[in-house]
Amino acid sequence: MDSTTVSLVQTTFKIVTSAEDGPAQLTRDIFANLFAASPETRELFPASMDVSRQRLLQAIGYVVDKLDTPRRILPFLEQLGRDHRKYGVKDAHYTAVGNAVLDALQSFTGNQIWTVEVDEAWRQTIALISATMMGAANSESRPSTWTGTVVEHKQVLRDVAVVRLQLDQPMEYGAGQYVSVSVPGRPRMWRYLSPAIPSNPQGQIEFHVRQVSGGWVSPAIVGQTSPGDKWSISAPLGALGVDRTDDRDMVMIASGTGIAPLRAQLMEMAMRGSNPRVHLFVAGTYPCDLYDIETLWQLSMTNPWLTVVPVSEEAENPWWHTEPVPESPPGMHQRLIGKVGQVVSGFGTWADRDIQIVGSTSMVQTTKFRLLAAGTPAECIRYDPPS
Repeated sequence: MDSTTVSLVQTTFKIVTSAEDGPAQLTRDIFANLFAASPETRELFPASMDVSRQRLLQAIGYVVDKLDTPRRILPFLEQLGRDHRKYGVKDAHYTAVGNAVLDALQSFTGNQIWTVEVDEAWRQTIALISATMMGAANSESRPSTWTGTVVEHKQVLRDVAVVRLQLDQPMEYGAGQYVSVSVPGRPRMWRYLSPAIPSNPQGQIEFHVRQVSGGWVSPAIVGQTSPGDKWSISAPLGALGVDRTDDRDMVMIASGTGIAPLRAQLMEMAMRGSNPRVHLFVAGTYPCDLYDIETLWQLSMTNPWLTVVPVSEEAENPWWHTEPVPESPPGMHQRLIGKVGQVVSGFGTWADRDIQIVGSTSMVQTTKFRLLAAGTPAECIRYDPPS
């Protein structure tokens, strides 16, 4: 795609998104156009469209921003295409959505801005998006979804639950990857979760879920899940994981339920003959937020390459949590007090390590900023969407 085409697309999109109520109007118009032209597509979406509108805008924005770097957007679009199989999306739906986007953009900008050249630039962009997503979806041989039956639901904190499921067939995924799940109480609404155990031939899977204030899916998982519930689970996504061809030592940093994908990697590593050294920083606001610390200590005691460093912002638990704070076993690192980014960067640059960060968006960005400020090379730091 030539520079003129990229410039026309980026300039047009900036005009729309910088206008007052522009993003909201654009997504409203896109879906209104789509449902008017293809009424059957309404069944692919949940009753509330807020999340769908937000995700569509984010995806378009990311592609437009990276349009001049195909090596960045093509893998993103391929992954998006494979993931969209869970919705039941067919080839014809990509054409319908593309037309809806073009009509909404033209209606918003008007004929003075929406010239023949702009129209052609956007048609090339939509064609690239559609063809890449369709190609990846149609070449995928794995099931679009698995069915998982809840076998255990354990509430470990007021707002955190551990859920174990038995899949209808084994799912192969890399430790550190994530999937999306749909639960009975929230049909056609999907939430990304990272398995907390490695893939296994028995089809067992485990998730750690924190209830998000104002969220749609996580409150139903934490507060309403019961054994016997049937979940839909999509094919795995993401590239977070340990490179078996690289022997560089590692730093893993997790906050809250972000421990799940790192825990799965550590469990998988424990089954190997040799591993690089790993420093795991596991953090929370209160000591009780380190709900899985005893499992991590057990891993560390049987695997000398693993060092576990507990971190909490507060020294004591809140008044409503009455269980005692667990004491570090002999030989284990004592709990440190402070924000995890500040604590980790206080040890130095870690420039000789591969670093993985998992947690909320704010935690990931703050920790990354602290590390960069301490001299950590940006290419050493990896993270996927928050857990």
